[in-house]
Amino acid sequence: MSIPANESTPQPGDDRLDVALAAALRARLLGTGLVAIGTVVVLGVLVTGLASLPTAFVAGLVVLAVLGVLALGLLVGVRHWVLRIDEHGYRVRALRSAQARSARWTDVLDLQATTVDGHRCVVLRLRDGRTTTLPVDVLEGDATALTETLSSHLDRGHGYRRLR
Repeated sequence: MSIPANESTPQPGDDRLDVALAAALRARLLGTGLVAIGTVVVLGVLVTGLASLPTAFVAGLVVLAVLGVLALGLLVGVRHWVLRIDEHGYRVRALRSAQARSARWTDVLDLQATTVDGHRCVVLRLRDGRTTTLPVDVLEGDATALTETLSSHLDRGHGYRRLR
């Protein structure tokens, strides 16, 4: 099994893979947030000038904008995992497409590569009828390597070994 470039530093005996949002998507979200914060500040300054509000209003708005930029940087700029895969199962966070947020590999019926609304996805179908849809284009790393990693974890979870 090849190790994807997006893998966190493994500990001895640890077979965990943390996958974050793609860097391009994080940059786009960060840029959109910065534009929104800047627009609010500019509109606040214009309203303050037109309505003859005290300058303390603008100072407070700038302080809130700085706090907003810091919060945005922490939420979007830092690499946080959205998919965690280990030897026991998987966990998903911050993806709305995941009907089942976590499951053990023994509960996963199969894995399907499909297209949903024009986006490439991997769908993990569970035995109880729920699914987890992972849009591979918004996740960092190679989509093929991620699919192979999921497939190999699923095979091991079911006790299958690959023929060479």
